[in-house]
Order: sequence, then structure tokens, then C-alpha cells
Amino acid sequence: MEVFKSDQISTVSSFHSTEILKKEQKLDRFESAKCRRRKRIHKPPPWEHPVRITRPELQHMREEFWDTAPHYGGSKAIWDALRAAAETEDLMHAQAIIEGAGIIVENNDLTVCYDEKGEMYELPNYVLREPSNLIEQDVEMGTQNPQPVVDHHSTALQS
Repeated sequence: MEVFKSDQISTVSSFHSTEILKKEQKLDRFESAKCRRRKRIHKPPPWEHPVRITRPELQHMREEFWDTAPHYGGSKAIWDALRAAAETEDLMHAQAIIEGAGIIVENNDLTVCYDEKGEMYELPNYVLREPSNLIEQDVEMGTQNPQPVVDHHSTALQS
């Protein structure tokens, strides 16, 4: 029969207390993350781009962001889910995408999110909402200098 000394018992007791405390802290962090994940998302507030841009310019900015974002860290699957949520007009569908991917929402407008590993994902306003000073296509054609249309077929015949 093994006999334990009192200092051994207190060390074992201290170890178990520490393990229990660690488990409780982990559970608290998990519960906190679950609460953050369940935040009801919404569109960001209206914003203005510093320079008025057209819809094609905005689309180019968005494509450039989504093409380069995964190269700065995080999971491609999470980036893909964030893109799908950002591009849908239905907020309930966006919410389902976010929850299904396990994304933790820090800001309700999706500008700051985390994955379950703690990796941060920041989304600029221009991928989440159009700027209030966006130049519409019909206005653009009337006020902008349109690019000349070149008929390559007829110029090839003239040479």
C-alpha cells in the first residue's frame, strides 16, 4: 500500500484545482465566442468613398480585395464564406452562412470577424455596401467623357 505525504496530497489537489480552473476558463471563452457568433448581422452604415467611383470601379476594387485577402492569412474556406455572406442581399441568408462556417462576429456589420482558431478577418466597407456617392451608369454616360468606340473591323479593312 502506497502512503501519500501531506505535501504530495496538496500538490495533487493543487494540480486538480488548476486543471478545473483551466477547463472553466476554456468553457467561458467558448461560451463568450458562441454569444459573439450569434450576433445579428446588418449592413454597415452608409459611407462615402473619398473619390466618386463608378460601379465597374467598385466591382474591380471588390474583386481585387477578394483575390488578395486569403494571401494575408486565415482560412480560404472562411474567406469564401465571408464573400458569400457579403455578396448576398438577404441578411438571413448571410446570417446562416456565417453561423454555418463557424465565424465569430465581432462587429455586427461584418467588418471584423474571427474564425474558431482566433484568426482575425477584416472586411472593408466597399465589399459590404456601395458608397453613397457611387456614380450610376446612366449618370456616368451623361456626365463622364465616354471612351471612343473603335470598330477594329473597319480599321483593319482601311489599312
